[in-house]
Amino acid sequence: MTRLRRHSDAGQAFPIYIMVVAGLLFLAFAYLAVGQAAANRNGAQTAADAAALAAALDTRDKLADLWVDNVGDPATWQDIFDGGGVPFDGCVRAAQLAAQNEATAQCLSANGLPPGYTVDVTTNKSVGESIVPGTESVHSKATATAVIEPLCTFEPPGDDSDEDTLPTLTCQGVEWILKPDDLTDLPEPEDLFDVHLAD
Repeated sequence: MTRLRRHSDAGQAFPIYIMVVAGLLFLAFAYLAVGQAAANRNGAQTAADAAALAAALDTRDKLADLWVDNVGDPATWQDIFDGGGVPFDGCVRAAQLAAQNEATAQCLSANGLPPGYTVDVTTNKSVGESIVPGTESVHSKATATAVIEPLCTFEPPGDDSDEDTLPTLTCQGVEWILKPDDLTDLPEPEDLFDVHLAD
């Protein structure tokens, strides 16, 4: 009698065991699908961040070059620090960086204050096949905005300012004494402007 009961108990437990194993396998595949989606999404965000920063850095360098070209005319400085005087064509650079990160970018420049770029990217690779139907055709998307902010302040020249002197430029606590007859030591682009991702 006892032996028969043991065989009977074992027979009843086997289907439960199979169901538990199947459930665990399903959960494992579900976690894998979530991990695939998260990795794809992280790749999209990385591509968006890199593309937006590349576009903003490209324009920052042009603004810095324009300031150097006009360093002898301080009346133009503020407009340059506000992002004026150069074409906001950094979207070309954004597209290049997105392509390097296996994504496609749509870029929009913003000439407001602070100026910058907003980039939307879509990954070229899909999330991939998983137990979730349709993921093989789903592509991750992400958005990033990078802005260009001036790091320097100065006293604008008045009507009676001496043309042989230039305003002192203060950049993050560092004073640049600019002499019209000796302009060999000038701030670098990173001294003049900060480029960062917007919150």
